[in-house]
Amino acid sequence: MSVDSAGLSANLLKAVKACGYSKLTPIQQQAIPIIKAGHDLLASAQTGTGKTAAFTLPLLDLLAKNQPENVGTSRTIKVLILTPTRELALQVADNVKQYSQFLPLTSGVVTGGANSSPQTIMLKNGVDVLVATPGRLIEHVNARHVDLAHLKHLVLDEADRMLDMGFLTDIQKIVEIIKQKHQTLMFSATFSNKVKTLANTILHTPKNIETAKQNSTSGKVKQQVYWVSESRKKELLSELIGVKNWKQVLVFAGTKESANLLAQELKLDGIKAALCHGDKTQGARNKAIQQFAEGAVRVLVATDVAARGLDIPDLPHVVNYHLPFLAEDYVHRIGRTGRAGKTGHAVSLVSPKDEQFLDNIESLINRKFERIIYPGYEFDSATETQQDGKSFKKSRYKATQERNQLIAKRKEENKPSVVRKAKNKARKKR
Repeated sequence: MSVDSAGLSANLLKAVKACGYSKLTPIQQQAIPIIKAGHDLLASAQTGTGKTAAFTLPLLDLLAKNQPENVGTSRTIKVLILTPTRELALQVADNVKQYSQFLPLTSGVVTGGANSSPQTIMLKNGVDVLVATPGRLIEHVNARHVDLAHLKHLVLDEADRMLDMGFLTDIQKIVEIIKQKHQTLMFSATFSNKVKTLANTILHTPKNIETAKQNSTSGKVKQQVYWVSESRKKELLSELIGVKNWKQVLVFAGTKESANLLAQELKLDGIKAALCHGDKTQGARNKAIQQFAEGAVRVLVATDVAARGLDIPDLPHVVNYHLPFLAEDYVHRIGRTGRAGKTGHAVSLVSPKDEQFLDNIESLINRKFERIIYPGYEFDSATETQQDGKSFKKSRYKATQERNQLIAKRKEENKPSVVRKAKNKARKKR
């Protein structure tokens, strides 16, 4: 279906076409008319199917049609979009700016881990659309920097991830602040029990969209499993990249330590690699992602939480150097490739000790993988399991700790500091 058939205003349609879009994805075809009609919505779609445009385009269209051409300097927040991470918030905010470039609308973003002063100035000047992480938004609300009294539309993007990261209480606080009638949209990659429970609480007679079977993977992504000794994974990865001439590869490692070691090994093999994990500063992660997107480095080695919200257009290859603990994360990982109807390639390097994790993935997506043995990488499975079982358990335990620490760090970044709490308390007394 062509974007011309979506009934968007002329200037919005102009911006969409300037971004290179000509056709609507399935989730966009279904969501846009529902949102424009004013219904609450609970929508699930595979990663990379155009969820952001599915809610931003109709909301911008509604605002543009109700916004006078000669707007003044005083603005109020009419659309609030909540996301779980800084990276995703910045990505969504960038999309909003692109789509609204020819409209008399303003937008902004507030996240943790950044200087709050520019955010405060932006909020006091006013914006029509605000993208935010939950904790930092509450901080600004408590400091009376933001007023949600005129809000008309609330969006929860990647609702399942927000709940997984422990933001339920923050979301509930924000919903309680919004007293007036408003439209609420929940977009999620999966309909977990937690997502359904929240939806039953905050949505009113919602429409439901499910564009693909839950926990399924895109048919556009070719998925392969290479059966290899744990000790030879680095060697096989280098060979696959070199022999097959892969130009842009996102590699998921289980721990920060293993990510560091892998990047070093790749560099020794003459393959330029960058790192994206929790020990890196936000600036360093942004630089690594930019270098990867621009082709300055061939491989980006990342951990799960650090890569959340990562969006590289036309990414051809994703490699699971270590399989994830949660089978659902496999779906999210390989969803980085094969986006927006394009083809992609996902490879998992699996040793005998990964077998249980692979079984869980196969059960989740209802698919059985062929275990490919690359020529020259044959090995004795029984010997492999006996030799490396203990060290493997330790690495998995460490990966769990790192994951929990990074999630806790993300939550902490979005909470008010002790100093700010004291200032807020003093301000209230005055």
